[in-house]
Amino acid sequence: MSVIDKFSSVKILCIGDVMLDRFIGGDVKRISPESPVPVISINTTAAIPGGAANVARNISSLSGQCTLVGLIGKDEAGQDLLAALGEDPRISIRLIEAANRPTTEKIRYVAQGQHIIRADRECADGVPAELEDELLAAAQALLPDHHVVILSDYAKGVLSDRVIGGVIRFAREHGVPVIVDPKSARLERYSGATLITPNSKEVQVATGLDPAVDDESAVAAGQSILQRTTIESILVTRGDKGMTLITRKAPPVHIAASAREVSDVVGAGDTVIATLSLALGAATSLEDAAFLANTAAGIAVAKHGTATVTRTELLDEFFQLERFHELGFETRLLSWDEASSRVALWRRDGLRIGFTNGCFDILHVGHLRLLNFARSNCDRLIVGLNSDASTRRLKGPTRPVNSETDRAHLIAALNMVDAVIVFDQDTPQEIIEHIIPDVLVKGADYELKDIVGADFVLSHGGCVLRCELVPDRSTTKLIASVGGGSAL
Repeated sequence: MSVIDKFSSVKILCIGDVMLDRFIGGDVKRISPESPVPVISINTTAAIPGGAANVARNISSLSGQCTLVGLIGKDEAGQDLLAALGEDPRISIRLIEAANRPTTEKIRYVAQGQHIIRADRECADGVPAELEDELLAAAQALLPDHHVVILSDYAKGVLSDRVIGGVIRFAREHGVPVIVDPKSARLERYSGATLITPNSKEVQVATGLDPAVDDESAVAAGQSILQRTTIESILVTRGDKGMTLITRKAPPVHIAASAREVSDVVGAGDTVIATLSLALGAATSLEDAAFLANTAAGIAVAKHGTATVTRTELLDEFFQLERFHELGFETRLLSWDEASSRVALWRRDGLRIGFTNGCFDILHVGHLRLLNFARSNCDRLIVGLNSDASTRRLKGPTRPVNSETDRAHLIAALNMVDAVIVFDQDTPQEIIEHIIPDVLVKGADYELKDIVGADFVLSHGGCVLRCELVPDRSTTKLIASVGGGSAL
């Protein structure tokens, strides 16, 4: 099981500045005759949780659980925000209504894929003491039931010095790590935090050193911050220069940015801190968590708007990471319960699940054609593999030639395969009923009526496909050609 598969068991407490991002889209075809400004013909509108609420959305999209604490106003934007968040069962809402403060709202007008203007409605003044009391009481009550705390600071007043200090103190008392996305030049406010994730501009304002210049400047700036605070570690996000992790106990680590075309950087920082928190909550090292967060950020910036990253997307990238290459294919070897969880995740992301099965004793070109055909007709392909005992019952006492462990590893290493499940039964009927695939694939040597599980898949709205075979290619013939048939 990969660290990403463990995200679903992690609970994050996120405290900070929630907001509503409204996107108003349309076309600009003329300039106003009243003044030299573009006229936008509106054709789309969308309201998306932003700020700390977008951190919660990213945690949920990655299959983690999040409790969100913050402030909203008694206004339409606040109700829209509650409605949007209330649709997500993985987000627990603990938002406090403030009578004299509006819900922070950012309205973006977009035409032909470009932002024309942004209009904000907000109050960034410090919150009254009674609201600070409510925020701290909520944090203290909720914190023991969570694995990680996030402080998502957008400088809108919720995270005052008193609230920050109180939450960090509560967390340290319970041994819970605290990750901070800061928006203050006074980084000492976050002393005692486990990790902060400032960007290059925020670090430069705080230290006078520009971490975007080169790796050495990033390290010098980070060390300067550590020297004057009790923050344990800093992950400097440096845009197209990647990230630099500076800690008190290990040498600095530089992480190259993912090579992607950037569509929009809105919310990328939220994706970073959400991924970091889940990885740390799943007991990953800080260095590996930073690598995963960097990968997630690369996915996020390739999307438009206030985007989230799904666990499926991160898993796909995870398999390609050189850092995790040795273990990447092993994360495709699933137990039946793990397969159920993975399938539920894929279905949640709207993906079409395919299934095929066999002994795959000696891998040959016929197997590759079958697997390529199957994968071309679905979004995710699961391969059911007969166990050694099952293979012996089907093929005889001299088979299999390769053990189920070796066969499973070989199949899992193929790019067209997304998961491998070993089954001990004589037929795959039980595993098919366990998975309920959308597409069932077998070789064309099987008639539809003879394909195990076909009736079940069809009855659940799926389809059954038959793949043309490669002539004269089979494990039996390969064995016979090598041993003169003695192995049979």
